[in-house]
Amino acid sequence: MLDSQDIECPYCGEVISLLLDTSAGSQRYIEDCHVCCRPITVVLDVDEDGDPWVRVQSEEDA
Repeated sequence: MLDSQDIECPYCGEVISLLLDTSAGSQRYIEDCHVCCRPITVVLDVDEDGDPWVRVQSEEDA
């Protein structure tokens, strides 16, 4: 199942939408910002109900 979530880029501050694949469970991956093209570390946690919880980090924070 794909969910969409708006996040703020930790580099440029722009709000971008991420598509989240919650069917794979909790995961950690890198996605480039659609505005400034810098790499954002995305940490996706999925609870027992399948609800996603997302946090993002810059390379310096990861």
